[in-house]
Amino acid sequence: MATNFSVDVKINTDEFQKASKKAIELALKTIGQNAEGYAKENCPVDTGRLRNSITNQVLEDEQAVIIGTEVEYGKYVELGNANHKVGQAHFLRDAITEHVDQYENIIKQMLENG
Repeated sequence: MATNFSVDVKINTDEFQKASKKAIELALKTIGQNAEGYAKENCPVDTGRLRNSITNQVLEDEQAVIIGTEVEYGKYVELGNANHKVGQAHFLRDAITEHVDQYENIIKQMLENG
């Protein structure tokens, strides 16, 4: 006695790709906001101009986040210069390097829950 049955297969590749892309975008935005906050917390303050200028930008096509400032003296506060080694605050670098595990967890959680 033969049994007839059929199997329907649905391929969800497009949905998966869309959900993954959205999860990564949300993770990058969250990471950017967190990194910006850490940079502002650790930024030396005189007038507050430098701290208030710190922003983040998500580059979705590159799957990257940039944090920084356009204040002209920001690089000297971050890195110092040939005449002044005192300015080496590293508030931008540390906002990233000191929280890598947290950022990895954000990406992992967003992908798992996305």
